[in-house]
Order: sequence, then C-alpha cells, then structure tokens
Amino acid sequence: MRIKNIIVLLIVLFSFSTYAQDMAEYTSGWESKIENSKVFNLKVEIENLGLEKARFKISNNKNIIDFHFNSKSTLILEIPFAENYSFKGHLSKNGNEINGFIKSGMLLYHLKLKRSTNNIYTGIWNLLMIDEMKSRDFYLSVENGKGNDYQAYPIFGDNRFTGTWCDNFLKENDLISFTDFKTGLQFKGKLMTDKIQLGIYLGKYKITQVTLKKSTNDWQIGGLKSDNNTSIIELSEMERLILKDSLPSTHAVLISKKGKVVYENYFDGYNPNIPHDMKSASKSISSAIVGIARDKSLFNSVEQSIFDFLPKKYQTHKDSLKSKIDIQSLLTMSSGLDADDYTRERNSSASENNYQPTRDWTETVLKAEMINQPNTEANYGSANSYLLGIAMDSVVSEPLELFMDKYLFQELEISNYIIQTDLKGIPYFGGGMYLTPRDMLKFGELYLNKGKWKEKRILSKKWVKDSFKNYYNLENVPDKNGYGYLWWRNTYKVNGKDIETVEARGAGGQYIFVIPCLKTVVVITSGNYRNRKTQQPELIFEKYILPYLKK
Repeated sequence: MRIKNIIVLLIVLFSFSTYAQDMAEYTSGWESKIENSKVFNLKVEIENLGLEKARFKISNNKNIIDFHFNSKSTLILEIPFAENYSFKGHLSKNGNEINGFIKSGMLLYHLKLKRSTNNIYTGIWNLLMIDEMKSRDFYLSVENGKGNDYQAYPIFGDNRFTGTWCDNFLKENDLISFTDFKTGLQFKGKLMTDKIQLGIYLGKYKITQVTLKKSTNDWQIGGLKSDNNTSIIELSEMERLILKDSLPSTHAVLISKKGKVVYENYFDGYNPNIPHDMKSASKSISSAIVGIARDKSLFNSVEQSIFDFLPKKYQTHKDSLKSKIDIQSLLTMSSGLDADDYTRERNSSASENNYQPTRDWTETVLKAEMINQPNTEANYGSANSYLLGIAMDSVVSEPLELFMDKYLFQELEISNYIIQTDLKGIPYFGGGMYLTPRDMLKFGELYLNKGKWKEKRILSKKWVKDSFKNYYNLENVPDKNGYGYLWWRNTYKVNGKDIETVEARGAGGQYIFVIPCLKTVVVITSGNYRNRKTQQPELIFEKYILPYLKK
C-alpha cells in the first residue's frame, strides 16, 4: 500500500511539474545551428507521370514526403501532397518539363521540373528563397511569456531570407507550436529544463530539428560578403560608399544598355540566384498581366466597372459612385477609394494595414469610403491593384498563377520566382512577388522594347504606350510624381539636362528604372525598411549612375 501511495505521489508531482511550466521562464533569446547549409533546399520529384500510381516526393538529405497520386490526366496537375500544401502545374507540350507552383503558406513557389533519362521530373524548391545558407545560426526569440501565453519568432543568421510571419502560438503541457503563415512552415517544440527541442515541419513531415540553448552573447545576423561583380562600366565611387555603409543595405545594382548588361554587382551576400522581395515594384508586373489579358480580349475595355468582375456577394456595395470604379482607375490609383498606403497620418479605411488583417479583403476594400470621383484624382494605395488581381482571376480560364507563368514569365525565360497570395490563394497584385535582379532587368527591357522580348511580342505596343502615359500626379506622395498604369514617372537632372524615367518602385528600395532616351534599364534592390531610406536608389541612380551613362 505504501509503495502504491509513493507511485501516486510521484505521478502527481510529475504531472504538476509538467502542467506548471510557465512561459515566463522561457522568455528569452535562444540559439542553435541548423544541421547543414542546404537543409531547406528541397529536391522535388514526380515519378510515373501519366499512371495511376504516380509519386510526388520531397527530400533533402533524407526523405520527407512520398505522396502517391493518380496522374492519368496531365492537362493541369493538382497534387495535395500534405494538409494545406499542394503542387499545381502544366506539363509542357514536348513533355520535357513541368512548370508549376508549390502553394505553401501565403506563397506560390514556382518550380520548373525537368525530365531526366529515367522519366523522372526533378527540380529544387528553395523554401527560404536562398540557394544555400551562408550562416547556419538559428535563433528563437520567445516573448511576452506568462503561463501558457507567449509569442515566438524564429530568426536565421542568414538574413537574405526575408523572415517569418508567425502566429497561432499554442501550448499544451510541455509542448509548444506555432506557424509561419508566410512560408507555411510549422514549428513544434518540447520545453525542457534548460533547452528547447524544436522541430521544423511541412505539416506533419519533419524537415529538420534543432536543440536551442539560452543565448549568452549578441546574435550574429547578416554581415555576409559577395563577390559577383560583372562590369563593363566602372562605378567605383558608388561601390566604395556601399561597402563602407554610406549607402546602406544596397543588395544589387544592375544596368543594361541596348539590351546588353554593362554592370552587375551584388552586396551583403546576395548573388544572381536569389529572388528578391520586390514589394510594390511588382505592381508593375501586375499591370503587365492586365495588359496581356486585355490583349487576349479576356475583357472588353479598361473602362469596364470593377463590379463586372466581382461575385454576386459583393454587388451590394455597388452604388452610383462606386459603380464608376473601372479598370483604368485602378491602374492609375484614381479609384476614389480611401485606400491611402502612403500618408502615415491618415488611417485610411482601405489601406493595406486595415484590409490585410481582415477575413475578407475584398469586402473590406469595397466598404471603404469614397473620397473622390473615380478617374479625377490619384492617391497611392495597394487596394487598387489588389482589386485588379481579383478581376483578372475572374476572367482567366485557369489558375491565375499558371496564366501569369505561361504568358509572361515563361516568355521572358523566368523560372526562379515566387508569388505572394491573398488569403484565398489568389496572386496578390498589391505587391510581394520575388524575382532575381536579372529577371527584374528582363522585365524592364520588355517595356523598354515596347512589349517585345527577343523579337517576340509579349505585350501590345499600345499597352506599353498607355502604361507610360502620365494620367495624374499622386497627391499623397511627397514628390507628387506622375503616374501611369502602375508605373511611376520621375525626372532627374544630369549636367543641367532633364532625364525622364518610368519606374517600378517597392518599399525598402526596390526599383526598376526604364530610361527610354538612353535605351537603358537600371535595377537596384535594397533592404531599407525601417530607416527612412526607401528612396535611396533614386540618389544612387542620379548621382552615381546617370553621369556615367551620359558619357
């Protein structure tokens, strides 16, 4: 009887210690190292395509997923290989490759799977966007711990990965879990006396595991070196200032003149193979997709009301004023909706900060107040381009991302890219595509060449001409820039002479400069998100690049 009582007491004590873990004790910085530098560079294979027992496989240094599916129909492959994860793609006409997307979190990762001699289609999924981690350091910031409540944010020493957006923080006994809703990664940890065992998963499938110990030193993040200079022209003064951090967080500078790359350089560990977050610079790509759809007569006119493209549930928002919101007003930021992203002082009802936290972005945007008659005054706001994505999704006969890939990216020979989506998995036209700087340069050259790439017409000459027109000046931006179809306009001075440009621009300093008079395209990518230097590329362009281009 005494032994039985002791056992019961031990069970109670064990249970109490397990249930009594307070997250306040774990509120700290934790650190470890990822097992190897390529653990997130996942090999993707499709075997036995066209047969009932086809296989979709994902692996790194070990097998992670082996999913069996029926692939008798190869018109569009749809493979739900794990809960909340899927692959969707097209088999090429010659059968040599599959172009498609892995949907993971809020991202669509484009993959090109090439057929090998043994009839297996193979490609690489760079889950963290980078081709290999230059730093294997892994950190975890556990914050605001109290009882079972906490937040936890994973941080990688290689900061070329743009970071996680974590949520859904759960705790049960000594187990914690949370999700990065951007990449779709799941984190599952076990709390121990002086460490945390943390697994990183795709759904229920483990990619890798780390054992974290409390940090005792400052975290080492970034500070990576690049050696990727390919140049015909010399920009030594610009390079000197970038390397001494006087032009901080500049990641890449590329220049093409008359279709030939004359300068290409990377900094802070970046290289030609890493897709960069374009932020709102990808709005100009969204404009190109609208143009392609118009060129294919998938809709009648840019003067069509947005309500022609919206499901019945949203028609209740149609009134005499909002019915005048047409495609052109959305392209030119002149919808009249209170959608201001730029002026921090005004909490606009349909700004990104207001509609993105809601469950139905379209509903929130359409409920916003009207501050102007459509097509009369322009105010920069991402809600305008977001609605364009919803409209284009309604007119194409296939998933919008596959349409974009087939008619734009494949035509430009672009395959290493990522598309951010909205909550419904539709490509987000408000910004957030990831392209390599070289591919951004290609896109700029498409517009410089009036819609042609390598002598092949991709966009109509008329659409490019209409896109570059100055419709309105943006009233809510400091410089009151002229604006076209999701393209900015600007004027620079060199030796007293005005040089006009048309630009794709994104937060943090993501720029594509198209300079028709010089037959030149310049791409600059940066990481200036919180230091008020988001327009630094304009300084670099005017002071350190344009004088050389004019020589």
